Amino acid sequence: MKLLLVCAAVLVLASNPSSSNDDADFNAWKMKFEKSYNSLSEENMRKHIWLANRQLVLQHNMLADQGIVSYHLGLTVFADMENEEYIQVMLQGIQRPVQTPQTSQTALSDVQCTNSIITIPNCVNDTVDWRDEGYVTPVKDQQQCGSCWAFSATGALEGEQQLVDCSGYFGNYGCGGGWMNNAFKYVAVNGGIEKEDTYPYEAQDGPCRYNPNNDGGTCKGFADVKPFNEKDLKVTVCTVGPVSAAIDASQMSFQLFNSTGVYDEPNCNSNNLNHAVLIVGYGSDNGVDYWLVKNSWGTGWGNEGYIKMSRNKNNQCGIASAASYPLV
Repeated sequence: MKLLLVCAAVLVLASNPSSSNDDADFNAWKMKFEKSYNSLSEENMRKHIWLANRQLVLQHNMLADQGIVSYHLGLTVFADMENEEYIQVMLQGIQRPVQTPQTSQTALSDVQCTNSIITIPNCVNDTVDWRDEGYVTPVKDQQQCGSCWAFSATGALEGEQQLVDCSGYFGNYGCGGGWMNNAFKYVAVNGGIEKEDTYPYEAQDGPCRYNPNNDGGTCKGFADVKPFNEKDLKVTVCTVGPVSAAIDASQMSFQLFNSTGVYDEPNCNSNNLNHAVLIVGYGSDNGVDYWLVKNSWGTGWGNEGYIKMSRNKNNQCGIASAASYPLV
């Protein structure tokens, strides 16, 4: 029956003639996201991609309206990109260290930073949202800088640009990518991280200009959540607070996600970690378990910058593959 409904949705959309309002719709989308292009040929190319993505969105949303899929798509800020370009531009921010236990121990010893897997008391809360406690900063936009790791690491703090500029010695590469635990090491050894009003985000690499007089927070080290274990991840989010995580965000459905529904993408690869986010809570939506995740792509993506990702679905998209948090 589902296959028949899918085919019907495709046929209905395919039979509709092109709208005479295509230009107006595209221009309205450009204005919304302040898009501009270098030439008419580039604009025509972007419009062609945008129209193809709009068709995909309409097809998907017809299925969502019928309850066949659990979320809607939308014409996000990335709607003028093909999926391959989106991956190349937005998902190059993860530079995960390749370490054996011996090299990891040596590196940690060198920087005198604590790393551990901590046993945490159980938590019985069915729903957690750390935004309600004031522990989560507003959604920000990393722009086309591979700094997702910095936004994930700062969590409830600030200072993404300082991490971009200053944490290279700890294995990060600024806009070329990094790893959250390397950022935690830097903050611990450095003794603090500045407030955003004194070290604002610039979406590009720059010289380190840290001023300890403007510290807005610090950490003693970091702890890793037991890999691939969503139960332990839930307990950690409940008892500790927001947790950094790396995920697979490469699917077109993630690129165009624009919904309050629960993101369920079986094509995700739990080992293909290419983007860093912040888990700020969890819960259930009409019986469907989810993780509440804060992204760093502005409020024009997802549900005002957030996404509910499937929970207890075999570590879908790698949400529990590499999660960690700072020790404060």
